[in-house]
Amino acid sequence: MGRYKFPPKVKLIIGLLGARNSEIEGARQKLRMRFGPEEEVQEPIPFVWTQYYRDELGDSPLRSFVSYENLIDREDVVDIKRWTNELEEEMSVNGKRLVNLDPGYLTLGQFFLATTKDQRQRVYVGMGIYVEPTLFYQDGAFKPFDWTYPDYRSEPYHDYFQKVRAKLVYQNKHGGNPYSRRNDGPPTGPGKGNGGGISIDAAGSSPV
Repeated sequence: MGRYKFPPKVKLIIGLLGARNSEIEGARQKLRMRFGPEEEVQEPIPFVWTQYYRDELGDSPLRSFVSYENLIDREDVVDIKRWTNELEEEMSVNGKRLVNLDPGYLTLGQFFLATTKDQRQRVYVGMGIYVEPTLFYQDGAFKPFDWTYPDYRSEPYHDYFQKVRAKLVYQNKHGGNPYSRRNDGPPTGPGKGNGGGISIDAAGSSPV
């Protein structure tokens, strides 16, 4: 019989899609209040891959990504996705969203998106939420699956995820200490942070 082995904590990443930069900034403020300090931020770039969001977000929406210093358990994504759905509704005007929020999590080997919609490649994780493996990491690069959305196949996204992954590698190597605290010395006390004792795969590389 195999022994139970719990996976290490992971990096929360939230994709923001907004009609204007002001809506993205407003959402980021609320997200910081919930999830703590931001870590790696992709400043808004034009979202040009589909017109799916035109009715709500107009012809020229902007895409941004934010990761957070605090690591999460994988199963936390259920509550996070439900909460971001509520935030979308809270920020809506006349029944139309001004910002779309796409939470997911990054491991050293994959990026998963949370969703409320079922498809053959998605796994149900509870409370009406599914996760989809969206990217996998191999030979030093992020790569798409057959079903990966066109925008998540793009170079700007992959560059961003590389930066976040490097911060996760650092955090794992340093007992859960985020990269921003790299000059504070080793963590002390029980547990020594929330990522202690995790081995790094051969492809991993620290930003320092």
